[in-house]
Amino acid sequence: MSENPAPEQLPPPAAGPVPPVPPAPGFAPPQGFAPPQGYAPPQGYPAPQGYAPPQGYPAPQGYAPPQGYPAPQGYAPPQGYAPPGGQVAPAQGYGPYVPPAAPKAVAGASTLGVVAFVLALIAAVGASMIGGIAGYGIGAGTGRDIALQPTDLTFDWSILTPVREWVLTGELAFWGGTILGTWALVQGIIAIVRNRGRGWGIAAVIIAVLGPIVFATVVQVFVTAGFAAGATAGG
Repeated sequence: MSENPAPEQLPPPAAGPVPPVPPAPGFAPPQGFAPPQGYAPPQGYPAPQGYAPPQGYPAPQGYAPPQGYPAPQGYAPPQGYAPPGGQVAPAQGYGPYVPPAAPKAVAGASTLGVVAFVLALIAAVGASMIGGIAGYGIGAGTGRDIALQPTDLTFDWSILTPVREWVLTGELAFWGGTILGTWALVQGIIAIVRNRGRGWGIAAVIIAVLGPIVFATVVQVFVTAGFAAGATAGG
């Protein structure tokens, strides 16, 4: 008679989930093996080479991506984790894009602005002084004839014949001041844009713009003074 109990006499199996079987010591999955989607290695089990957790899935505790391998989206390194040498830890967060600041123009030599300032000064002051002297000569030489000329007639340009030298001088002063003033205005703007004597360039632009007004005012004052002097001298 057999000593083994009959099958119907064996105790029933225990109810509940079967505990996982730990891997054999020294076991490593083959190279290139990719676990099925949704698989996560148990705690303490090294992830196979080339394994990346699915998108949005938190990496298991103690897992670190291999060197040179980018961390998956949503992955946060565990507390106290330090990246291996040569690897930068992922940024904590991304802010709005801020474009780099434009490089400031380096100030160069101020020669360009200084030259523009000198040209504007010559155009405004020099041309106005020459024009004023010529205007006084024209007024003094024609004051008597203009005072005796009837007012109901058109202006007789032959009156300017005795003072034609002063008329020519006044024209040269006007056109010379116009050319130098335009030159100073353009060069002053270039000096401002290129930051090469910006202060001098700003002053040159202001003087060049006001130059024609100064010239016209000075010539008008001196011509009027010359007319008065000429009419008085002629009796």
